[in-house]
Amino acid sequence: MTPSPTVRIGLLLYPNCMPAGLFAFSDLVHAANRRNGACLFEVCFVAARPGAVECAHGQTLVAGASVRDTPLDALLAPGFWAESPQQVSSALGTNADLIALLAALRKGVMLWSYCTGVCLLAAAGRLNEQKATVTWWLADAMRQRHPEILWQIERTSVFNPDTATASGVNGYLPIAQALIERRLSAEAYRDLTKLMVLPRPEISHHAFQTMNLIEQPDRLLRKLHAIAEQIPATELTVQRLAKELGTSERTLARKITAATGLPIAGYVRRIKLNQVSERLILTSVPASTISAELGFSSDSSMRRMFKELTALTPAEYRQAFGRC
Repeated sequence: MTPSPTVRIGLLLYPNCMPAGLFAFSDLVHAANRRNGACLFEVCFVAARPGAVECAHGQTLVAGASVRDTPLDALLAPGFWAESPQQVSSALGTNADLIALLAALRKGVMLWSYCTGVCLLAAAGRLNEQKATVTWWLADAMRQRHPEILWQIERTSVFNPDTATASGVNGYLPIAQALIERRLSAEAYRDLTKLMVLPRPEISHHAFQTMNLIEQPDRLLRKLHAIAEQIPATELTVQRLAKELGTSERTLARKITAATGLPIAGYVRRIKLNQVSERLILTSVPASTISAELGFSSDSSMRRMFKELTALTPAEYRQAFGRC
């Protein structure tokens, strides 16, 4: 068997960036190399130009090469320190040259970013007409600034063939997970998480504690979640789901009930209501708009189902759990 080629990944440095996630990402892929017994991943620091880069909190790191001149398979852009959309705009202006380089980067390079680093890819036009997410407090500003991007702020990570985006300063983690699972195996990643004691996802309301995609115990439930999140609520029939999953309606219903203790219709409804929950928490978008975006038959129907499950109206839920 021909050995798999090494994936060369550039870790992007730029003024005021927060490099801690880059180090953690590098540690994870190094551990994956050790687990595999061969070099699957190679990382290097790159920047707009070679040399020292003043990062956040007075840290100085050295980029060995420029983004333009380094042959890369992928580039990971970390977040930068900012506390408001105005500071984000200022940082983008400061990094105008880097944004131009990202815009001109050859199409074959996979572009990954997390936290406020997503703003760099968005400004470079590399997320246009693609699904993406960003750190929660920038949700409204990014929707307004880049309406051409298909924002899915309620999701903590979004993957496309050539791009990946994730929210929060730990957003490097789902990106590393997807990379390691694809190139090595899910089992290998589980071994690494046990070894490195990685953090668990944040929990909001008890009704949704088991609804995160990352926590699903088997492949069928993970596939069901991924599909159900993409289909409008009114089109989520057992027939549609069975077709998407390549199984019979009877078999699907039986397996989901056995795995969750809920009828499939009720379980899928909870998946959609979890999406409502996330958008209420992470954005200030009106509940009626959320209902329409997720394809519920009516705003009143969504509100009724949401209160039946959580004992809270969307407004009460946002007040209790919202981060905006």
